[in-house]
Amino acid sequence: MKSAYELAMERLQKSSATVTLTAEEKAQLAEIDSSFNAKIAERKIFLTDEIRKAAAAGKFDDVESLEKQLAADFRKIASTKRKSSARRLELDRSGLPEPARRSRTVTSIASG
Repeated sequence: MKSAYELAMERLQKSSATVTLTAEEKAQLAEIDSSFNAKIAERKIFLTDEIRKAAAAGKFDDVESLEKQLAADFRKIASTKRKSSARRLELDRSGLPEPARRSRTVTSIASG
């Protein structure tokens, strides 16, 4: 007899298709991850230094503001990363040749 968890997992697998990534898609996603991780690190280094300077000067309102900015920047970059990854996979799976994908992206960005 199967547990409720096993039955639920079976229903979930039946209702949603499993996505298998190719090696090329995995490499593209790794490239996107690397690029966005670098952006996050750059912002963190810059703002952490600014936070340290503000704290040393006794500007605690600035410290709080900079910490909020760091959190907001992190959320924004993470959101952009998710969208970029999803868009890349969607375009790769569309079956269109590379030049057609680019024009489709530009058109969708211009209209959106």
